[in-house]
Amino acid sequence: MNYFNEAVLWLNDPLNWTNPGGLVDRLTEHLVISFWAVLLACLVGWPIGIWLGHRGRGGAAVVTLANVTLALPTLALLTILPLTPLGFGKPPVVVALAVFAVPPLLANAYTGLRAVDPEVRDAAKGMGLSGRQLLTRVELPLAVPYLAAGLRTATVQVVATATLATFVDGGGLGEIISAGFGLGISVGGGQIVAGGIFVVLLALIVEGLLAGVQRLVTPRPLRSVRSRRPTAAAPAG
Repeated sequence: MNYFNEAVLWLNDPLNWTNPGGLVDRLTEHLVISFWAVLLACLVGWPIGIWLGHRGRGGAAVVTLANVTLALPTLALLTILPLTPLGFGKPPVVVALAVFAVPPLLANAYTGLRAVDPEVRDAAKGMGLSGRQLLTRVELPLAVPYLAAGLRTATVQVVATATLATFVDGGGLGEIISAGFGLGISVGGGQIVAGGIFVVLLALIVEGLLAGVQRLVTPRPLRSVRSRRPTAAAPAG
């Protein structure tokens, strides 16, 4: 049996899109989960990374924290968090995915602030700018491309990983794949492949959109230099 052809037929059936629990419902759940996870991660990762980058300290701590959070398996968190007061459903999924998204946001925020030319900082201080004004008027605008790169990486990772939400009754596109396995590979193989294809396409679309946003916020003279997305180099201690 050609499961790819079965997947195409499954995706071409309007009822698989519009029925309760179909692709439209699951896509909406997937996007909502991903949005809240990335937002929570931004509220944690960006302030810490920006503060440490502005002060020029804590590079070793950033590397350590990023490595520790990356070392935590998302599936393990999804298994443990439902046993806490968060319970099953979307809350543990959002928290687990947020933990997964923090490292690129934190590291790129720190790197972006530290990448500001020291001579630019000195000139701003010579003009009488306070520490807060230096941060908001000079450092943050110059670090925006790095912040956008961290957001791009984190969002794509979350969108792809949110498929695991099905393991704790969290909804999302993983439910399509899980339901296919429930039918058995001989019957639900096409649905399984269709769900996987849909997740891949969604991740690619998000990647493309955020790549465009990153390019827009990168100053034109720097676009040719940063033909690749800025990545977080290992910060100096």
